[in-house]
Amino acid sequence: MFKKVLVANRGEIAVRIIRTLKEMGIKSVAIYSTADKDSLHVRLADEAVAVGGPRSKDSYLNMKNVLSAALLLGAEAIHPGYGFLAENELFVEMAEAVGLKWIGPNPKVIELMGNKANARESMRKAGVPVIPGSDGFIMSTAEAEEVAKRIGFPLLIKAAAGGGGKGMRFVYNADELDSKFADAQNEARASFGDDHMYIEKVMTHVRHIEMQVIRDQQGNVVYFPERNCSLQRNNQKVLEESPALGVTQAMRENLGDIAKKAVDAIDYENTGTLEFLQDHEGNFYFMEMNTRIQVEHPVTEMVTGLDLIKMQIEVAAGLPLAVAQKDVVVQGYSMEVRLNAEAPERNFAPSAGTIDFAFLPTGGPGIRIDSGIYPGAKISPFYDSMIAKLLVHADTRELVLTKMTRVLDELVIHGVDTNADFQHELLCDPSVMRGEFDTRYLEKEFLPRWQKTSPLAELGGGDGFIQ
Repeated sequence: MFKKVLVANRGEIAVRIIRTLKEMGIKSVAIYSTADKDSLHVRLADEAVAVGGPRSKDSYLNMKNVLSAALLLGAEAIHPGYGFLAENELFVEMAEAVGLKWIGPNPKVIELMGNKANARESMRKAGVPVIPGSDGFIMSTAEAEEVAKRIGFPLLIKAAAGGGGKGMRFVYNADELDSKFADAQNEARASFGDDHMYIEKVMTHVRHIEMQVIRDQQGNVVYFPERNCSLQRNNQKVLEESPALGVTQAMRENLGDIAKKAVDAIDYENTGTLEFLQDHEGNFYFMEMNTRIQVEHPVTEMVTGLDLIKMQIEVAAGLPLAVAQKDVVVQGYSMEVRLNAEAPERNFAPSAGTIDFAFLPTGGPGIRIDSGIYPGAKISPFYDSMIAKLLVHADTRELVLTKMTRVLDELVIHGVDTNADFQHELLCDPSVMRGEFDTRYLEKEFLPRWQKTSPLAELGGGDGFIQ
């Protein structure tokens, strides 16, 4: 087993990884930017080293500095968390070249699945059902028109190297195709340095269902209960739950078989998440695979009682999985709400500042809060606006909703705006309470109603956090 691991991240995920390392008796090394020198993950780690200025490109994305920190302090492995360098195959190659173990899949797999068009093709060849669309890359409007003739409208143009909703455009008719393809390709080129595109048929009234898997170096595979991540804004998840209403045990096993087939086909190692769209007939269609731990992994931990970070570290150290598929049992229901430092009433404008007071209601069974905040903590404008993840677990989904609304009622944050009230209203929405929503529900139905009743909705929005 490793003796020392560097955590190449910040905020709540760095805190969460460091806690598991402590429980495993492994020394932890934190990295931080000058803006994060007083952050909780820095205080909790056994050792910490500054890797650059406040902007991500100068610190958390500075590959040379991160690797130098690991070597300087004698780390044997790197856990990337999610975001930043977690899915950067070049960084993984560099880490392995200097003798560091990467807690995640190999760089070739990261590169394969990071290119959405290549991932789609590899899954199709493995017998995994994929969304109807283009075969391979689309580089021109003329090629896009040919695909549109075959699959029809509406369709979705996506950047092959994309993520986070960038380089993505919905096209509802032929008149829009030319301009939206150009817009998406230009954004992809600017965001990722790659203008390869692909096209998928827009499937309406579908749910976003994902399944997390883990595969060890011996080829053993375990899949976990599915998560419903359909409530989204700007293609970003707002809250997640597990198990998904309407997914039977037989459907879960079928999806698990698909997931196993997928990871075996690409000789995957460590944990990953396959994301699917589910139609009204219960059919699942592959969208993409995330080759890292997910933001919403605690939902799965709450509903199974397993520590996924610990499992990641054990697999990276060469140990076989300590659990078999029969040991992964769905226990009740769990839900995660993402708490962001933002003002929903002002078009979700991010809110930076200092936390003057924070009460995080952790009392009572089945409640977990993953966070890096404390009174006096500074919320920087340089990073993602998520400051905490609120999680609850209960025997039924109805109890989960009741418990989560109670947590949101008790939560108090002074110093920055948060989306807590917005999340509370979302949970109290009748369709959300019944579990009757799809991937477009929040933006197309809930949000317009909410904006009409919000007294500050007319104030407009902000420019967003610096990435």
